Amino acid sequence: MNGYQALRESAAWIDLSDRGKILVTGEDRARLLHALSTNDIQNLGPGETVYAFFLNEKGRVIGDAYISNFGEGLWVDTEPELRESLFSHLERYIIADDVTLTDISHQYALIAIEGPNARAMQVSQQPVTNASTTGQPAIRAFVPLAEREAYLARLAQLGIPQASKEESRVVRIENGVPRYGDDISDRYLAAETQVAHAVHPNKGCYLGQEIVERVRSQGQVHRLLTPLRISGTDVPAPGTRLHSDGREVGEITSAVYSPAFAEVVALGYVRREVLDRGVPITLAGAEAPVTVRPAHS
Repeated sequence: MNGYQALRESAAWIDLSDRGKILVTGEDRARLLHALSTNDIQNLGPGETVYAFFLNEKGRVIGDAYISNFGEGLWVDTEPELRESLFSHLERYIIADDVTLTDISHQYALIAIEGPNARAMQVSQQPVTNASTTGQPAIRAFVPLAEREAYLARLAQLGIPQASKEESRVVRIENGVPRYGDDISDRYLAAETQVAHAVHPNKGCYLGQEIVERVRSQGQVHRLLTPLRISGTDVPAPGTRLHSDGREVGEITSAVYSPAFAEVVALGYVRREVLDRGVPITLAGAEAPVTVRPAHS
């Protein structure tokens, strides 16, 4: 069984060690992250993890992270390309706060086990979260570098294969899970991403909240990130335009060929009125029909 099959049918491990890892300590750590992110950090209990966006003053998404409460501090787990920018963003807002940021990216390996059977596989006593890269059930372990090889040997003993980054990317897009840097960037508002679990509906003031609430109350979103299926085997490049009735109505952000669906699956932003009307969509310059699909379909 290869890594792709294991992710869909049983479990596989994914090496996420290149992700950014920031340890946030000090009495005001929860208050700071609560004020800068879209989710509820003040009430994050020991061992709990939430996914959150970080917004700028205009409500645009400038980063994302899984934030975990491991007791001695809050661990911020983010995309590799966001490690430095997110660290600087958090540091910028520490004024008189009792908060210390430590970049621990190179002190820990980050190993995910994902797939239908993943959560039954508690391999060690390392700090773990249920964060998922692919949209499958998952656990994610922060392993000190000195213990990495022993941890991976234990996975081998359990018969858990490794899934490559490309295999995990295929399953992620099959499940309609966006990735910051590919499908989400500072071009977009939080509501446009349709990642509802990143934004707590009732929390207090945070950076960018005014825009979030204005959009929520007025419904002023003109495009939505949407899982798509494309007939055929030709995979469109990111940025490929979507057309409907002779006009441009969106663009592809990620696409792969799916062995499970025997066609191309993708993520892309589509104008809301097109989604509401259910009118036919095609790729620019091609006759291949594009259909909207529910996530995790």
